[in-house]
Amino acid sequence: MIDIAGISYHIGKRTLFDEASAFIGKGQKIGFVGLNGTGKTTLFKLILGRLHLDGGRITISNGTTLTTVEQEINDTDETLLNHILNSDKKYKSLKDELAKNPSGVRMAEIYDALDNLGAHSAAARASAILGGLGFKNTDLERQLKEFSGGWRMRAALAAALFTPSDCLLLDEPTNHLDLETTIWLENALEKMDKTLIIISHDRNILNKVCDKIILLDEMKLKTYGGNYDAFENTRHLQTEQIMKEAQKHEETRKHLQAFVDRFRYKASKAKQAQSRIKMLERLGSAPKIPLEKSIRFSFPNPEELDAYLFTFENVSCGYGDKTVLKDINITIAQDDKIALLGANGNGKSTLAKLLAGRLHSQGGKLTYARKLRVAYFAQHQTDEFDPDKTPFETAKEKMYEAKDVQVYTHLACFGLEKGKADTQISKLSGGEKSRLLLSLITINRPHILILDEPTNHLDIASRRALIEALNEYEGAVVLVTHDFNIIESVCDRLLLVDHGGVDNFEGDLEDYKNYVLRIAGRDESNDGDISSDDDPAANRKEKRRQNAKARAEIAPLKKRLKEIERKMEDLTSKKESIEKRLISSYNADLSIELAFLNKELSDLEGDWVSISADLEEYQA
Repeated sequence: MIDIAGISYHIGKRTLFDEASAFIGKGQKIGFVGLNGTGKTTLFKLILGRLHLDGGRITISNGTTLTTVEQEINDTDETLLNHILNSDKKYKSLKDELAKNPSGVRMAEIYDALDNLGAHSAAARASAILGGLGFKNTDLERQLKEFSGGWRMRAALAAALFTPSDCLLLDEPTNHLDLETTIWLENALEKMDKTLIIISHDRNILNKVCDKIILLDEMKLKTYGGNYDAFENTRHLQTEQIMKEAQKHEETRKHLQAFVDRFRYKASKAKQAQSRIKMLERLGSAPKIPLEKSIRFSFPNPEELDAYLFTFENVSCGYGDKTVLKDINITIAQDDKIALLGANGNGKSTLAKLLAGRLHSQGGKLTYARKLRVAYFAQHQTDEFDPDKTPFETAKEKMYEAKDVQVYTHLACFGLEKGKADTQISKLSGGEKSRLLLSLITINRPHILILDEPTNHLDIASRRALIEALNEYEGAVVLVTHDFNIIESVCDRLLLVDHGGVDNFEGDLEDYKNYVLRIAGRDESNDGDISSDDDPAANRKEKRRQNAKARAEIAPLKKRLKEIERKMEDLTSKKESIEKRLISSYNADLSIELAFLNKELSDLEGDWVSISADLEEYQA
């Protein structure tokens, strides 16, 4: 379908592609992956014919139509629904001709052509796509100019999904979507009966949708069968094999070189030495080991606080006279890793701002732990940096008492080594600005990280580093994100923000995904209201009461379990020290102390088993 054969392309003196080749077959779903700057978006433009090759060719099968998301909407006076319908050029052309009152014969031909295009169901299909992407029925007749830039981007995505084509090209389609819309989009792309080429840093969508991965690396296109996990496993095995070959190559080279160095000037061995010199020449260079991007984040750990970080009792919050959330009854402990679920506009960011102290409660009682320190990340904050300053200068303003080396070390904990730390912020990528913001908000060792869409602009390697850092962090985490993988890897508690309230979601992330798809299915089929059995917001008051009671009972058990584990670690370390001393020289007093230690450890282990069983019972 699309044959990419020996292409070359340069930007100035920089070579992006050199004799690169790949083939995309009909109906395949391809993920383009690679480090930032390797040319993924450029390759899209080359396939679409918006850029011209320096060499090679890209052949697209005759009659193949390509669609992508347009970056700008030309006619913003159009209604949302008409914009989607008119993205089908054949449909729009026939409708425009029909509006000119053609002759009876031509009118009949137009109606036949529209019927063949499925015009009778076009509005319903367009509405279903718009609903899946988060638009309401009341939005359909609104003019596009009434929507914000983010919602216009969703409209452009809806138009690309609606437009008939053989191949759809999507560049980071989930970047500005919420989790609920991302779940719908993944499901829609998986079911889509056309060729798909997608650029994404979202591991979940690459796993869910793709059956082939094309890696842009070393100016080449390297094709791997399967989804992203399969690609990563294959890549890892290939790297291991290349490392073994490189090691064997080096051992052979050393052996040959040692013989040459020892005997090349000995007359009796000169012939053999010359033979080995030729063997060294034929040996050539060692296999090149693929360079894997390595990034590590490290959040500074806070001291432990005794009380809950937050206790909500019938709390309400909102903006001015408008209440967004009411009757919130939850607690947040220092070991909580929480994901906020719920469609955009339901109040996730409002709750995040309330926790961060950016909003005040409108009623109820909100209790904070003494000495609580909070870190808040929101993507718009990266736009507030002084573009002329460097990350080092920006961090130094907040760490004014620290030595320069301490400032550089802190920035390095977020992948901003000295070279990047001394680069003007205006020259940093979006991902590097996000990492700078993460470094700045954690300078004071916060007890809780409130992160609103932290993965936007982060590539897969940076997202993996963020997951590892959040799992190692000893404070609480509250996440608002569309990245399914980071929630699944980090969070052990789900809060649903919906219908003006906040509830613990009873189920795991897979249950929530099924719930979202079930609701979307009902909306598309106009199947009426959702039953209270399916709606997690139903019976909210009783659920809140039960959940608050359960958490109140669980909290002291969790705390006691931590105390026991800490004490067992101390006693085990002490025991090992005594055992080493007894091995070198017997001492009766030490022997007695060891016996008491073993007894204490045994008792603690019994307590640990008993409390763990109680905790499991409560959680069940």
